[in-house]
Amino acid sequence: MTTDSAQARPGPSPVLALLAAAHGGPALAVTAITALLALRADLRPLDAAVVTGAVFTGQLTIGWGNDLRDLSRDRVVGRTDKPLVTGALPVSWVVRAVVTAALACLVLSVLCGWRSALVNVVLGTGAGHVYNLGLKATLWSWVPYVSGFGALPSIVTLAGPTPVWAPLWMTGAGAALGVGAHLLNALPDLADDARTGVRSLPHRLGGRRSRVLAAVLLPAASLLAVLGPAGTPAWWAGPALALVAVLAGLTLVARGRTPFRAALAIALLDVVLLVAG
Repeated sequence: MTTDSAQARPGPSPVLALLAAAHGGPALAVTAITALLALRADLRPLDAAVVTGAVFTGQLTIGWGNDLRDLSRDRVVGRTDKPLVTGALPVSWVVRAVVTAALACLVLSVLCGWRSALVNVVLGTGAGHVYNLGLKATLWSWVPYVSGFGALPSIVTLAGPTPVWAPLWMTGAGAALGVGAHLLNALPDLADDARTGVRSLPHRLGGRRSRVLAAVLLPAASLLAVLGPAGTPAWWAGPALALVAVLAGLTLVARGRTPFRAALAIALLDVVLLVAG
């Protein structure tokens, strides 16, 4: 069993290892979406920076918490892509990183106002930790994604000078994106997770049905992003939806992490549609 005192194997730099353990790709994608939403909401530059930082630090705690929680499970299945499993990253470093990021998240969230802070800490970051601590292995694994992604627009709009809840169509688009991303993100690990007792929604649906459901949810989120705002959609809405259709099709035929990356691309495209509109 690997311990903090054991000799670490050669590997990436500590910063890169920490970023990998934090699930850096998804964390940065959610952060980028937050920044674009803040731009659309016309927040003051300082408010936009603070709410983006609050979401980013919260995402870091979720990623690190996930790898800490799954450490024994990842060792059983031999996950060589996890720095904690390979010994490239001491457990104590990740524990300290989680505590530091959590404190930063709390401080930045409070600076956004109590409404935004409550939504971010409970429905956003909190939902991610509920997933890590138990719901990941159950039929209800999709609920934290509905909560976290659905709440994201309101975390931003509640951080403005005049706090308001995001419109329902925007919340619905975020929730649909979240569940779609969850279904696709789980696909590469279905077999390994099943060996360690994980029976989440994607496991119960199976790979094929998970892909089909995700390919329905992702374009549905895009339609909400285009048709939800008041007024007539711009001329570029049609080509944008065509690109979404291509990316959604990619989720059906690609393998590995490509479907999940396609889902993130659709999410970013949806936010760009909101900002451009």
